[in-house]
Amino acid sequence: MIINKSIYLRAIESEDLGNLKFWRNNETFRQNFREVRELSDLHQTQWFEKLVKDQNSFFFAICDKETNELIGAGGLLYINWLIKSADFSFYIGKNNQYTSYENWSVDAIESLLKYGFGSLGLNKIWMELYSHDNKKIEVFKNEFKFKVDGVFRDNHIINGVYSDSFLLTLLAKEYYNTEGIKNGQ
Repeated sequence: MIINKSIYLRAIESEDLGNLKFWRNNETFRQNFREVRELSDLHQTQWFEKLVKDQNSFFFAICDKETNELIGAGGLLYINWLIKSADFSFYIGKNNQYTSYENWSVDAIESLLKYGFGSLGLNKIWMELYSHDNKKIEVFKNEFKFKVDGVFRDNHIINGVYSDSFLLTLLAKEYYNTEGIKNGQ
């Protein structure tokens, strides 16, 4: 278990699948995911079974520390152990928050970054975000100093409208420089 101020991260359990499917099928959230189709119970179960066996992904339930309630999910996926990089995935489903500058989001992101760069020894954490996902782009660029490394033009489509996707990255040396400043070191 990974504990922060307002949240903790724990392994995903089968009893979490109903909430996770509900949030993943939220139409507003789904517009920001690579998998845009509505997920069935079978899809969710197959995903979970694959996740349990995957040695290259670490995906967690995000829980409210005060109530122990499941509030979201996030993790480091598709880890390339040779170059020490991982795809960052994250959302807060509770209250349709998705992501923000509020405690749950910031604490969960901080926890996942610390785990990735510290415990896993990653050199780079990256994510692909769509241009219409302004809130998440803003949080990761402004609060966590992710950089835009590239743009994939017309890489996503919703209701017949194309949008670009941005490749955002944070390197370990940037993370530790940022952490040093935050912690007064």
